[in-house]
Amino acid sequence: MGTVDFLNEDEVKEFLDNIGVEYHFQCHREKDPEGCQRLADYLDSIKKNYEGAAQILKMNCDQNQHSESCYKLGAYHITGKGGLPQCLKTAYSYFVKSCEKGGKKSSDACHNAALLVMDGQAVEGQSNPRLARDYYTKACQGGFAPSCFNLSTLFIQGTAGLQKDMGLALRYALQACDLGHIWGCANASRMYRLGDGTAKDDGKAEALKNRAKELHGQQSQTQLAFGQ
Repeated sequence: MGTVDFLNEDEVKEFLDNIGVEYHFQCHREKDPEGCQRLADYLDSIKKNYEGAAQILKMNCDQNQHSESCYKLGAYHITGKGGLPQCLKTAYSYFVKSCEKGGKKSSDACHNAALLVMDGQAVEGQSNPRLARDYYTKACQGGFAPSCFNLSTLFIQGTAGLQKDMGLALRYALQACDLGHIWGCANASRMYRLGDGTAKDDGKAEALKNRAKELHGQQSQTQLAFGQ
């Protein structure tokens, strides 16, 4: 197929239909897990066929152990999308599967698993801060800034089974800041200013405060650009 005129509705429809045929072939004939994930994304975002996408995601996760499919299947179970039962425990099991498997959405999956065990919605109705810490740690190591920030908060507050540790809190706040998390920078700034978990250092406190302001400015500009 030659160049597509994306202002021509018929050409766009033909182009998208051809993509769908290709993804069906990759998944069902070539048995390619990546092709199945592409097919699920196509059914979800282009065709709005959530039931069909759910079936492909479940097959690709259960049979092919595809991490991204497991993550998205967990997300479907959170809301009951695609006719799947709305069940947080089932969602949690798929997030854990994705988290442990690795892949481009595994850090997101680890973070979601941590959120569910932290508020007690996944493991027999009881919060499990230690298990949440382990999932947050894995996501943080994968460069997922919200998990680094949540780890920092866990160690600032302390909780049953997890002692307060301001040194670790600062370490994870700084890591969150390095990954572009505004509140990670703000918390680290405050800790240096007060001497929590570290010696007082007004210079570092000021630099981190300025970094938080810079990130906030960038975020505001991005929101403005999308809102125009």
